[in-house]
Amino acid sequence: MTTQNNLQYVGSELELFAHAKNWRSYWTSRIIKYLRGHVLEVGAGIGSNTKNLCLHSDRWTALEPDAKQSGFISNWLHVSNIQSANVINGTLSSLGEDKMYDAILYIDVLEHIEDDRQEVINAYTHLAPGGAIAILSPAHNFLYSPFDKSIGHYRRYNKKNLLKLRPGDSIVKFTGYLDSVGLLASLGNKLFLKSSMPTKNQILFWDTALVPMSRLLDGVLRFKIGKSILAIWQKPL
Repeated sequence: MTTQNNLQYVGSELELFAHAKNWRSYWTSRIIKYLRGHVLEVGAGIGSNTKNLCLHSDRWTALEPDAKQSGFISNWLHVSNIQSANVINGTLSSLGEDKMYDAILYIDVLEHIEDDRQEVINAYTHLAPGGAIAILSPAHNFLYSPFDKSIGHYRRYNKKNLLKLRPGDSIVKFTGYLDSVGLLASLGNKLFLKSSMPTKNQILFWDTALVPMSRLLDGVLRFKIGKSILAIWQKPL
């Protein structure tokens, strides 16, 4: 672990969403072909995605500003004896200017960053030609809830405001919404439950009952409806 950082994550939902195996499998299926070469995972958290994805590429770097959380990842990599992955406790500014990656991931991270535009600009400078940046974030500001506020979300995204962040010469490989059925559950929470934190049982119900239905319906709906948004932009060769 290098580049110590004092930033502390304010959310407490990471352990809960680690149980969402169907959801992780779903969005992973949309980005898997871009996970090649050296992958940079920005905001790796407690390593839930690192554990499931790091062996899909030649090299993996997990970048996490919270020292405690990056410590979890470092310990897991050591115990698991995974030599192809490493963790850096820091942000993009902790990377050397010459560090280049073949894919850069923001999985439920960009909404936590106040200056998201500058973040994407900085990330793009570290993206190798032909590489892709993938951004998965919660969708629609009308769904912004006490839960979003409690875990430090500055915003949610729609296609319009997310595409405004796209580097000008990048090629749009995909921009669309995922989890159409989950959108109804989020709307219900917004209007009626107004919960600041889902329970484990709620997460499991969504993941086992709603996500599989969304996986079937989203393509039929041409990815025009959903509670999350996914963007994949590729840097020209």
